[in-house]
Amino acid sequence: MEKRKMSNLGIETSLLGFGCMRFPQNADGSIDEKEAEKMLDKAIAEGVNYIDTAYPYHDGKSEVVVGKILKKYDRSSFYLATKLPVWLVKSIEDVDKYFEEQLSKLQTDYIDFYLLHALGKERWDAVLELGIIDRLEELKAAGKIKYLGFSFHDSYEVFEEIINYKDWDFCQIQLNYMDANEQAGIKGHDLAEKKGVPLVIMEPVKGGSLASFSDDIMEKFHEKDPEATAASFALRWVGSQPGVKVILSGMTTMEQVEDNLKTFGEFKPLSEEEMQIVDDVKAILDSRVQNGCTGCRYCMPCPAGVDIPGCFSAWNTYHVYQNYYAVNWKWETEMGEAHQAKNCVGCGKCEQACPQKLSIREDLKKVQADLDAKEMIR
Repeated sequence: MEKRKMSNLGIETSLLGFGCMRFPQNADGSIDEKEAEKMLDKAIAEGVNYIDTAYPYHDGKSEVVVGKILKKYDRSSFYLATKLPVWLVKSIEDVDKYFEEQLSKLQTDYIDFYLLHALGKERWDAVLELGIIDRLEELKAAGKIKYLGFSFHDSYEVFEEIINYKDWDFCQIQLNYMDANEQAGIKGHDLAEKKGVPLVIMEPVKGGSLASFSDDIMEKFHEKDPEATAASFALRWVGSQPGVKVILSGMTTMEQVEDNLKTFGEFKPLSEEEMQIVDDVKAILDSRVQNGCTGCRYCMPCPAGVDIPGCFSAWNTYHVYQNYYAVNWKWETEMGEAHQAKNCVGCGKCEQACPQKLSIREDLKKVQADLDAKEMIR
């Protein structure tokens, strides 16, 4: 198993980290604990020593199951990561309440890697206002937290503000070859590396979107390696970035565990030729974008309540990955019917404001028709 040294902490972690937010489930939606245990046992036996969970995963049950499974192992043989649900913290007392609850669920006396969960500008401002970092530093001084960091979902500018605030032990960002210029992105990677802050990477396979493609794309990968999976190329792309110390994979099946162990067991960074293959694949995917919406939001607010940039983001993603399941959560839950394209009344206000001069009204009709079809294109 490939190991990476976190020089500032004086420790080595497995490059593959086991993400515990996508455990296999029973028919009723509960975690299939027996299968989850087999998967974790297999990963640990092959050298995985970084286990990542969080308070809300699996409706709060992930930490419980992880605690049960890991109880049989020597506590010093693995690194356990979990996260403070910042959005639930309304007072300093809440920090202690949630932290103690997590210790109880995980059946442990301390957390190795503790993160402020999913920071963006609004949550970061609340963290500062409540003095949450000071309290976490006290828990760290007491030995209940070994290493303090944060996970991040916002713009690069906000990332820069947060990472420059203090000497963080580590941080966690989203990074994959399709999102290199999204959120913190590769610029965030470069800044963290420059500052000596170890990087833990989430969404290396973009929620599974980079794990399965149409035959024309898979042919490009297989021309180089007939046995390679698309996921292995995505994971190796991330692992080829020098600042990356842990790559989290939320594994649902034993097949995924075994494929990841194959990738990381004898890890090889992508060669120049393989990097070009990934670039070619990215170019194909980018060519499927339906319109040039940049998300500038000059078109907003819409008088009818349509989330115009959100609609186009979902539409473009749907066509890029040719899979409705790449956008169903965003379309059905995050946006919901109230903000979908069908509510457009055709007033044209958005088109007057659009700097890209997009045919927004016509495109919104196409968005609704395509996403109502709920078809996997390929």
